[in-house]
Amino acid sequence: MEKKPILIRVEKNLAWILLNRPNKLNAMDLEMLDLLESALEEMKADEEVRCILLKGTGDRAFSAGADISLLSTFSSKEAKAFSEKGQRVFAKVRELSKPVIAVVNGYALGGGCELALSCDLRIASEKARFSQSEINLGIVPGWGGTQLLPRIVGAARAREMILLGRMVEAGEAYNIGLVNRVVAPEKLDEEAVKMAEALASGPSKALAASKHLLNLSLQTPLNEGLKREAEEFSSLFSTEDFREGIAASKERRKPVFKGK
Repeated sequence: MEKKPILIRVEKNLAWILLNRPNKLNAMDLEMLDLLESALEEMKADEEVRCILLKGTGDRAFSAGADISLLSTFSSKEAKAFSEKGQRVFAKVRELSKPVIAVVNGYALGGGCELALSCDLRIASEKARFSQSEINLGIVPGWGGTQLLPRIVGAARAREMILLGRMVEAGEAYNIGLVNRVVAPEKLDEEAVKMAEALASGPSKALAASKHLLNLSLQTPLNEGLKREAEEFSSLFSTEDFREGIAASKERRKPVFKGK
């Protein structure tokens, strides 16, 4: 495996972004955050890429979060800048118009869990483990955990994970809605690709609009959200994909969307 902290592998219209510090459980430092941000920008600009899979290399961890050896060197000012940097990079995952799937193949701890939470969908192996364990270091999550986790699993479960720093196994993660699917470790990549291909074959403009509206629902009053939904709904009537979808429905065939 290459030594670069972030690897990109493009296969047809799917892109893998790999966190590549397996000897550190793919813990994230400043360089990795910078490279992850650059990779997201690159995939955003690549018109051929229609879905992104985010995974950690090795079989032990998706990511153990922020590199603890780095945290121990920070002043309060530096810690705030590090928190804001991670939040900015993870926001790019949420704001990307293309769907992003977290492929969790082991530990997703602290910032690793927060990165997975920022993805649109999460598929995990049976060996996956999730936690927001920052409380055990005497700190709080700094890359969105306190805000994202309760929105995904509910306030009670989020309080338990964050206040107690409790680790959640894959089966429980599925039951509480933290992950969308749990599969055998040897089937993880195969099933993740199936999910990604289903997204990549979809109408990309409608997918982007859906992602935007779903994100909006977490921070917007209902009436405003409904107004924006009507705007997005109507705007898609001018797309080629909408016309293809209607034609395919009438002809009782599978639509072939082109993202136009």
